[in-house]
Parts: sequence; structure tokens; C-alpha cells
Amino acid sequence: MDDTTTVAELLTAVAAFRDARDWAQFHNPKDLAASIAIEAAELMELFQWKTPQQTLALLREEAGAGRLQEELADILIYCFSLADAAKVDVSLAVHDKLEKNGAKYPVELSRGSAAKYTDPASPG
Repeated sequence: MDDTTTVAELLTAVAAFRDARDWAQFHNPKDLAASIAIEAAELMELFQWKTPQQTLALLREEAGAGRLQEELADILIYCFSLADAAKVDVSLAVHDKLEKNGAKYPVELSRGSAAKYTDPASPG
């Protein structure tokens, strides 16, 4: 579906779900931001106290992958809802941020390193 569904279609679907339930009255930026953080914590809970190998094993299991998908969907739904409430153009925001990050982390100084290129320990 990622290849055929637009961001606009997702925003419309999320808004339609909200509107059918008359929930717009509860969807203010503060509460939506809190909801994003709460759902992100639920996502993090899936990985809490697990090694990287245990995490990969969890995601190979149908139940674990399903839980990840549900938590990620909750986060995205709230992100789309916040973007709608705050009148943020999601595509523009992502493209603008990628451009800023590209300037902040140039490929030639950042490729293959988790350290920021300005870190003295960085290989760049």
C-alpha cells in the first residue's frame, strides 16, 4: 500500500475516522503531542530490556511484528492528527527537515558513522 497511498489520502482517512466520532473537539495540539509521546513510550516498551538480537527475534515473530505495527500506526495517526490541527504540510515538513539534516550531516563527513561529524572522536 505504501506504493499506492498518498500522504493526503492518509490524512483524509485519519480525519474521517476522527470526524465520524466527533473527536476533533479533543484534538488540540497539546493533547495530540502528549498522545504521540505516550504511544512512543508504548513502542519503546516492546524493546525494553531486550538485546538487539532479542529485538530482531521479536520482530520476526508474527505477534511481535503485529504489536510493532499497531504501536507505529498509533504514533503515525497522532502525528497526522497533530499536523492537521496545527496546519502543517507533512510532505513539506519532511522535505525541509531532510534538507536541513543534509546540510547538518554532509554525506562525506557522516557516512557510516553514528558520531556527529563535529565530534573529535568522529572518523570524519
